Amino acid sequence: MSVENSLLGKDTQYPTTYQPDVLFPIARAEAREKYAHVAGIQQGKDWWHVFEMSWLNAAGVPQVAIGRIHLPATSPNLIESKSLKLYFNSLNFSTFASTDALINTVEQDLSAAAQAQVNLELLSVDDLAISHPEGICIDDLSPTRLENHPDASLLQHDAEQDEQVEVQLYSHLLRSNCPVTGQPDWGTVFIRYQGKKPCYRSILAYIISYRQHNGFHEQCVEQMFADIWQNLNPEKLMVYATYTRRGGLDINPCRVSDLTWMPRPIRLARQ
Repeated sequence: MSVENSLLGKDTQYPTTYQPDVLFPIARAEAREKYAHVAGIQQGKDWWHVFEMSWLNAAGVPQVAIGRIHLPATSPNLIESKSLKLYFNSLNFSTFASTDALINTVEQDLSAAAQAQVNLELLSVDDLAISHPEGICIDDLSPTRLENHPDASLLQHDAEQDEQVEVQLYSHLLRSNCPVTGQPDWGTVFIRYQGKKPCYRSILAYIISYRQHNGFHEQCVEQMFADIWQNLNPEKLMVYATYTRRGGLDINPCRVSDLTWMPRPIRLARQ
């Protein structure tokens, strides 16, 4: 389905009855066309945190939780975020006999939209701890040059050191725009890398170059993964972005060349 037909950027009424048909799938295939040959472009997950999650128990009493959605990168579709927000709001006045019944309903609906098995994990509102980023923060370095749109030519190996490394870098300076509304999206990006040592300043410059780029969170991460893979030729690679919350949802896409490098989902302070 074309994103132009979605509810993004449009005034909408929030449903008060269960409406699974509000979910709006977006095919991943078109955005992946030029990266189809890149190993790992479909390996990983999109983790979503749903902070505005409520329903009624069998006695009609409101319940709340934080939901963590596990959506596989192999799914033919991603799910547009505003439609997901409206869907979860449609559950606010729906009665479920048990949390298992709620989970089963949500998993069935999201799996139908994504055309793949989607899992929902329920967390207590007090259980989602703040994590501290691990690795080397590159934000205080001087970028090699500044560009306004993603430029893979920025990515370079370290000209002064020809060693093989395994390292995790991260930057809080990721910014891109929603391709429909133009609203800015902010995030922290983690890059775990094994191979010939990259120039950290060039990676920072590449991350900064997304500041005026229009792309969904998942597409930005896949473009980063593909550009690093093709230009730096690592042996192994992970790209994981933790985006800040909008509308009660945060999106955290992760792509890996080797499934043994799949991280655990985290939540950072800005989220």
